[in-house]
Amino acid sequence: MKALVASVLACASLLSFNQAAAAPIEIKFSHVVAENTPKGQMALKFKELAEAALPGEVEVKVYPNSQLFTDSTVLQAMQLGDVEMAAPSLSKFQKYTKKLQLFDLPFLFEDMEAVDRFQNSPEGQKLLKSMESKLLVGLGYLHNGMKQLTANDPILTPADISGKKYRIMTSDVLQAQFEAVQAIPLKKPFSEVFTLLQTKAIDGQENTWSNIYSKKFFEVQDYATETNHGLLDYMVVTSSEFWYGLEDDVRAKLQKAMDEAIAHGNAIAAQKSEEDKQKIIDSGKTEVSSITAEQREQWVNAMKPVWKMFEDEIGADLIEAALKSNK
Repeated sequence: MKALVASVLACASLLSFNQAAAAPIEIKFSHVVAENTPKGQMALKFKELAEAALPGEVEVKVYPNSQLFTDSTVLQAMQLGDVEMAAPSLSKFQKYTKKLQLFDLPFLFEDMEAVDRFQNSPEGQKLLKSMESKLLVGLGYLHNGMKQLTANDPILTPADISGKKYRIMTSDVLQAQFEAVQAIPLKKPFSEVFTLLQTKAIDGQENTWSNIYSKKFFEVQDYATETNHGLLDYMVVTSSEFWYGLEDDVRAKLQKAMDEAIAHGNAIAAQKSEEDKQKIIDSGKTEVSSITAEQREQWVNAMKPVWKMFEDEIGADLIEAALKSNK
């Protein structure tokens, strides 16, 4: 009788073990923007590709629009194991490494092709691993595009935003950038920007065409100026504990899915940048202007000193490598 009970218990234990072993790996992917943005589409493509590559083994749950965490809280949540993947803007990593401040330097990259060249270079790839000591590992760079300025008054020269309140991401470089032109930078969550603009608690903000359109900032700003003064890119990041705890073949398949998803997102970013800019123009709600070469030189001269301010933290060698990506 004892042998029978032992046998039954052993079978039950084995069944329970097999059921547990068969449970799919859950990957919670948190981000702060709409699903129709490059980041939103990238996350959905990753879900599709990952689950197709590992059927029944992986389940990806995507949480857009700050449903789960904001970019300011997601990295700490990741370190605690509360979320597996996120794609914060590069500005959000300042607390974990000063080197990624490179991407916030104003007028450093001439265009997105230069950004690609740098990010694919040995120096750019090395930065993905720069936070492993903080339990974070980068899986790739995702584009959104070059940043533009919006406001309720025309903006053509640095003097036009002097004394104006501008929302910025949490970034000391961006704070210095706006202070360099005598504007007042305010660090506020992305999810609050529309309300801040609508209530005129701030005068303007900087963002890419796709974010300005998808979050409807153009509906509450009278003017937008194509300055291409900065970069808004993201790093897709995961917990090193989670990532290196996966089986090698699972990790390889997830990385492949992520590489393809990022390529998909970047292609959308390039297309949407121009399309969304045109939609904003066609709406008639925001007047879109461009700056002349002479006006651009005024902006560059005003903001370029910020490079020197952060050279020691970022590394002169990294800034030089980024500059070499421009052709």
